[in-house]
Amino acid sequence: MSPALRRRALLAAAGALPLAAQAQSSRPPGRKILRLPIPTPETTFDPVQTNSDLRTSEILAHIFEAPLTYDYLARPARLALATAAEMPQVSADGKVFTIRLQPGILFADDPAFNGRPRELTAADHVYGIKRFYDPKYNSSDLYNFEQLKLPGLSELRQRAVEARTPFDYDAPVEGLRVIDRYTLRITLGVPNPRFLYTLADPVFCGAVAREVVERYGDEIGAHPVGTGAFRLKSWRRASRIVLERSPGFRGVQYAGTPADEPLAQQIAAALDGKTLPLADEIVIDVVEEDQPRWLTFVNGTYAWLEVPGAMASVAAPNGELAPFLAKKGVRLQKALRPDMGMTFFYMEHPLVGGYTPEKVALRRAIGLAFDGNAYIRHVLGGLAIPAQSTIAPFTSGYEADYKSAMSEYDPARAKALLDTFGYVDRNGDGWREQPDGQPLVLKLATQSNQRSRKENELWKRSMDAVGLKIEFEVATWSELLKRSRSGALMMWGYAWSAGSPDGGFFLAIAYGPNAAEANDPRFNLPAFDRLFEQQQAMADGAEREAVMRQAKDLLVAYMPFKVHGHRVRVDLLQAGTMNYWRHPFMRDTWRFVDVPAE
Repeated sequence: MSPALRRRALLAAAGALPLAAQAQSSRPPGRKILRLPIPTPETTFDPVQTNSDLRTSEILAHIFEAPLTYDYLARPARLALATAAEMPQVSADGKVFTIRLQPGILFADDPAFNGRPRELTAADHVYGIKRFYDPKYNSSDLYNFEQLKLPGLSELRQRAVEARTPFDYDAPVEGLRVIDRYTLRITLGVPNPRFLYTLADPVFCGAVAREVVERYGDEIGAHPVGTGAFRLKSWRRASRIVLERSPGFRGVQYAGTPADEPLAQQIAAALDGKTLPLADEIVIDVVEEDQPRWLTFVNGTYAWLEVPGAMASVAAPNGELAPFLAKKGVRLQKALRPDMGMTFFYMEHPLVGGYTPEKVALRRAIGLAFDGNAYIRHVLGGLAIPAQSTIAPFTSGYEADYKSAMSEYDPARAKALLDTFGYVDRNGDGWREQPDGQPLVLKLATQSNQRSRKENELWKRSMDAVGLKIEFEVATWSELLKRSRSGALMMWGYAWSAGSPDGGFFLAIAYGPNAAEANDPRFNLPAFDRLFEQQQAMADGAEREAVMRQAKDLLVAYMPFKVHGHRVRVDLLQAGTMNYWRHPFMRDTWRFVDVPAE
């Protein structure tokens, strides 16, 4: 199963005005500067500590390189070479992957290299993967490798934990081996035909130079050094990130096979013969509130904008570009996203957790009482389709005709379920109590921004209608991530966005051994775990799809997640922004984009 999933393309955001209106006189003339906003703050620029944050991962994908990538213009998605010299050799049993790298690829210059060029080697990929196992980092993304059971890695980690000694990066293990300077071999403990997708993820399989990590120590999150097209120039936390073209980058040209679509063919023609990246600099502003982000785009600052739901009716009424934007030369691109937004229930919580009939009934009643259609209309601006399961569009296991109770809104059935299982108002105060008479108060974690407030209003209205009392615990995005990992939340909502065509990850977020990592609800059902392990080892096809459907059915029945929808992305592009085409999985796409020189 591919781990190329990026957590928490958050359903809500909060923030401040952008810093885009700074003086222009200090900038060198004639430079191409790509200006972008992101709606949530970055986490850290150390891959093992990102918590699978989508926006941070997009930035890191332009700094670090994995052996593989995707063909930018191919549809359906197709793997392509990045630092690999050829496609990896895969053993017949789907367990052994041998990767040969191109010689002569250099890391960006850094003081850690003492003024000498630093060539990429196989050992850098081995070291980068081993870092996920280092107990020092307590990486929330370790499960991506643990469930593949690479021989020797878990044992090496456990020795460090038990002995309370530093992780031994030099200890040889069967799961990760350097064959020669440019060749590495990764051995899995279980078959996984889709591990190739992992090799296209710069966060999980990006090359990391050991001397950089050792030089910066605990400050490594502020010093990302990779072989990618860009390097970090400056960083004001939760405010502005600036990337610049890496002087030592080898430069590449687009050499893929574009889809048989007019836009893809047009972009391919524009890229023909050009050396990437096209931009000299990328300026990324963290603009958490929807309105300032929208207004700054309309003023012409940003190259493109993912339309916030609150602005959908203004920017694209009835799905068509607003005339005032068309007059400015703005263009519109629209596509269903390979993501899913949900609210999870912490399964170890004494109120909403558990597997007994009355606990399952409570979660299902909450799901039935929540007005999902109103959520899509009023919070997401109509830019989503109802979700029937956790699995996202464009990934294996997604069935457009699959229907379930996940998307149902039925307050009458919710009330009946609550009544049947003893969740009734015993003291006449208008709120239901637990079957044993104890108070019943739902607590939903949330942020303080406008979108979160709209979502909270809907939750309260929905729960009030069936007599369930709900309160809101307000905190920052980073604080909620920490609390979620520690099991300190009853309920919380965010989104997962696919980074590969493998839908197995959308089941992995409920796999028992992934508790406290991707499995935020800490769902633990042996029957589900067996199905997950079974589908993970199977080749794509009808038989695997059938097993995945059984797993989806169990998640609907036990409802550790109330899944809300799969979003429709509407992007607005300024007149001078060229070669932009939203790829469903690829992260390192900014290098293809062209903008006018300033």
